[in-house]
Parts: sequence; structure tokens; C-alpha cells
Amino acid sequence: MIKNTFLLLDGIGEKREKRLWREGILTWEDFFHCKEVLDIDFERKRIYDDFLHRAFEALSCKDCSFFSKNLKKREHWRLFQEFINNAVCLDIETNGLTHEKGGYVTVVGLYSIGGYKSLIRGENLTEENLQRTLNEYKYLITFYGTIFDIPFLKKEFPNLQIEHIPHFDLFFAGKRLGIQGGLKKLETMFLIERQEELKGLNGYDAIKLWKAYLNGSTDSLELLISYNRADTENLFHLGRIFYEMLRSQVGIEEFTGNGTKRDSQKVS
Repeated sequence: MIKNTFLLLDGIGEKREKRLWREGILTWEDFFHCKEVLDIDFERKRIYDDFLHRAFEALSCKDCSFFSKNLKKREHWRLFQEFINNAVCLDIETNGLTHEKGGYVTVVGLYSIGGYKSLIRGENLTEENLQRTLNEYKYLITFYGTIFDIPFLKKEFPNLQIEHIPHFDLFFAGKRLGIQGGLKKLETMFLIERQEELKGLNGYDAIKLWKAYLNGSTDSLELLISYNRADTENLFHLGRIFYEMLRSQVGIEEFTGNGTKRDSQKVS
């Protein structure tokens, strides 16, 4: 989808992007091959060509910061397919308090195609370890992480650098699709399963499990980690679903599947 995206270009909005698709300019390559495109003058076309060449280079070397800088956050979902092998799903657990009232992160869960990793307070959760782990990835997937997880982590670890990573927040993707509700509700809606022992557990239970662990229950910590793993793993599945739904919503499939042809010399 990212190679179908012209919103990267200054002055190109959703309507003009769709007009390009309608005229048969579906990819960056199509754009290059056209000498004239819509009402874009020669100098502007040259600037656009140069920028898209830079985008190609950034994509080929997985330079995530280029897209984080040049693509609006609400459009970061368009990078999903290209960055899926370098993506990480992140979810945190806390002790239930706000940071101002003594709140802290208990578990940071990270799930990717390479598997699941947990960073646990008092064991291996440090700013250095978290930064080192995040540096392994090029794309971030969360649910409401823009509002909760990332700001909470930044308060606890002020030097954490994460802004350069494109961020697919599934909560806001759902709102854009007209789908509301928490992660558990959406899992049920889209038939995403959890292990039997985890069904019915929620964020409040995660807080109680941490307290039980502090009181000496190692089993409670194991269950908390399993709960967190399910959260992060299911973000991965929900991300795939929402990506396909967003593709359909913007309408690109209407043009990629209808055999639209273009004049490689001129599109007016």
C-alpha cells in the first residue's frame, strides 16, 4: 500500500491521490513514467519525482524515520505490509495508578514474528534494555498506545527514543473504520481466540496479579505474562485485519483489480 501512497507529496491530499489512481497512476513507478500528470507543472513534477526517489531509497533500506517524518500519523497503517517483518506489537501493564500518584510500569510486552519478549519490573525492565529492544524494530503496533502506553513509558523513562518509529494505533484505526470498543471486544468481534485460562481476564485482573506477585506468588506473575502475551499477539492479528479493511476503505482495490490502463506519456 505504501507504494500506492501519494499523500507523502506536499499538496497531494486524499482526493487528488484518488484522482491519480483513477487515471491509472497507481504506484510511484507509474508516476515516474508519466511525463505529465494531472495539472502538475514541470518543476513541481520534477520535485515530486525527486521526493519519490528518496522514498524508494528509504523503503529499500527500511529507513522508518523517513516515513515517520513525512507521512501523517493517521496514515502510518499504509506501511503495515512493507514493515511487517520489522514490526513489534507493544503493550504495557501497570500497578493501576497514574504516574503522578506513584504509578509505574510492571510489564512491557513485545511481540513480533520472532516471538514474544517481556520486560519485567525488578528483573530486566530498564530504560536501556527497553531502548535496545525497540531499536531492533522499524514499526510499532499498539492499541491506544498513542494516549496511554507511550506517554506512560515516556514519563517513567524520559530519555526513551520512540518518536522516529511509525506507529499503527489500532484504537484509532478502529474509530476510522467505525468500529468502537476495547481490545477484548474486538477480539470477540473478529473471532480472535485466547487460551481458556486467559478468557475473562482484564486490566484490573492484571493489577491484582502484580500485587499477588509482590506478595510472593510466582504463579501470578506467570499468568500476568501470559495475559500480556495474548494482548500483544492479538494486536498482530487485529493489525492484519484492520490493514485490509483500511485498504478497502480508501478504495485502492477498486483500481488495482480492474485492469486500468494508462498512457505512459501523458495523463491529463
